[in-house]
Amino acid sequence: MTSVSTHILDTSVGRPAAGVAVHLSVRPGRDAPWTPHGTSTTDADGRCKDLPEPPEGTAHVRLDFAVEPYLARRGAFFPEVAVVFAVTPGEHHHVPLLLNPFGYSVYRGS
Repeated sequence: MTSVSTHILDTSVGRPAAGVAVHLSVRPGRDAPWTPHGTSTTDADGRCKDLPEPPEGTAHVRLDFAVEPYLARRGAFFPEVAVVFAVTPGEHHHVPLLLNPFGYSVYRGS
């Protein structure tokens, strides 16, 4: 079983980012089109615990974070963040987003 999870930490306030919509898309290879596969919203801990498993044959996953509404009160330089990564069948892929109004970073977590 291949799985994907994420969470968002707002580094400008040192707290989880709650209420951010996250869209998951998949594709079987570099030249294939993206297929929407599921959506979630970060909870009070900034986590999406209910993203669906990518279908068999998925090579790449894209997480689209709709951060503009969350950052709107402080100004959002980046209205959305798209993170694309390769998946290995049978592994869990946790991809946290560290966010602030003027920057972000991601990494493969555990």
